[in-house]
Formats: sequence, C-alpha cells, structure tokens
Amino acid sequence: MSWDSKWKISYTPTAVDDLRNLPKNIQKRIVEKMRFFLLSGNPMKFSESIKDKSLGDFRFRIGDYRVLFDITSGKMISVVNIKKRDKVYK
Repeated sequence: MSWDSKWKISYTPTAVDDLRNLPKNIQKRIVEKMRFFLLSGNPMKFSESIKDKSLGDFRFRIGDYRVLFDITSGKMISVVNIKKRDKVYK
C-alpha cells in the first residue's frame, strides 16, 4: 500500500498476524504512524538500525511497540514483525 509517496510498504504474513492480534486502538496507531512515516518523504529518518540482523535490518518505534523491517528493491519497506518492545528482542 502507498499513500502518494515514493516509498511503499508491504507486510509479511507474520507481520499481518502480529498486527491482527493487537488491540484495535494499537492497530490504528501503528497504521497511522506508518502512514505518517511514508508521507514524510524520508521514513528512514525515523528508523534505527538493528544489531541482530536476523530480526530485520531496521526498526520503527511506535509507543511500546517495535515495527521491524527490511528495505527491498529500492524504496520498499517490508515489515517483518510487529512486537511489544519487551518481547521483540528475546
């Protein structure tokens, strides 16, 4: 999905399941924040690199949650996992 941005986003089946299992208000917050990041023109300025590359290359912090993702084929953000911060790195 994209919102008139040069950046695009995709979700792995695992990330879709992670999102669906969250409370509705958290789902909405994450989707709105992802949209904000994409429309900013450079969503990478809001990301941080992850040391353990088996989890993904980068992360966004959205409240108590972490959206772990890779960059694929140019400006495509591929969301790998969405987890609460205290559980994501374990």
